[in-house]
Parts: sequence; C-alpha cells; structure tokens
Amino acid sequence: MANHLFSACHFTPFTNFNCTTKYRNATFTTPALVNEMKDILRYIADLHDITIEKMEVMSDHVHMLISFKPKYSATNIVKALKSGSARIFLRNHPEIKQRQYWDGHLWSRSYYMGTLGNMSKEVVERYIANQRTTKSNAGRPPLKRK
Repeated sequence: MANHLFSACHFTPFTNFNCTTKYRNATFTTPALVNEMKDILRYIADLHDITIEKMEVMSDHVHMLISFKPKYSATNIVKALKSGSARIFLRNHPEIKQRQYWDGHLWSRSYYMGTLGNMSKEVVERYIANQRTTKSNAGRPPLKRK
C-alpha cells in the first residue's frame, strides 16, 4: 500500500466507509436511482477533496473505499457525504421523501468508518465489488416475503 505525502506528513489514505438508509428502507431500487446516488456522492466528494477509490450503492446502504487528506477529520468527511447527498437526493425526489423519509433524514445516524490497517486495498475493493452478487446477499439472510 502506497503512502501519500501531504505537507510534511506521510499517510496511508484508504478508509472503508459504510452507511445505511434510515430504518434500512430499500430506497435505491432501480439502476437509475443507484447511478444518481453514485453521481451525487462523486459530486460531494469532489467538493470536499475526497477521493472515492471504489463504491457500491445497494438498495439500503452505501459502501465506499475513500481517501482524504489528514487535515480533514473523519467526522467532517462523514457529515459532508451524508448530509450533502441526502439534501440533494431528497430535493430531487420529493415523492420518496414523502413516502419514506418524511422527517427529512435519508441516512441513519450510525455509520462505519475504519482505516484498512493490515488489510490490503485490493481485498476491500474486491469485497465492495462483490456486494451485488446474489451469493453474498450483502452479508444478510434473504428477505422472507409474505
């Protein structure tokens, strides 16, 4: 894993980030909604000097491998990604806001963010890329339909 140089600081920039929709609502259910959320997250990332190495948008969560300069705190990065994407997405889809997110919160308050540590970037990229496989079902048991 390569180190990056920022000012006089050497750092390994890769961070695993995962957040879920509020109440685990299945929101990104069509390819158009998935692509729109990806575009929104890329736009927010560009505004805040965040590099998205790998990203997958599932129906009820987003999983990304990101990097950002150490001058930014992890909490500020999370706040920028979650609040900015929610504001833009819900403004574009008032019908989804009215049906699922009447309180105006797209994302749950919780999230996961962790540095890669001893894990290689390739392992995390492969995990994110395989999120959509039917075999993995994103790590959850299949939904029981009535």
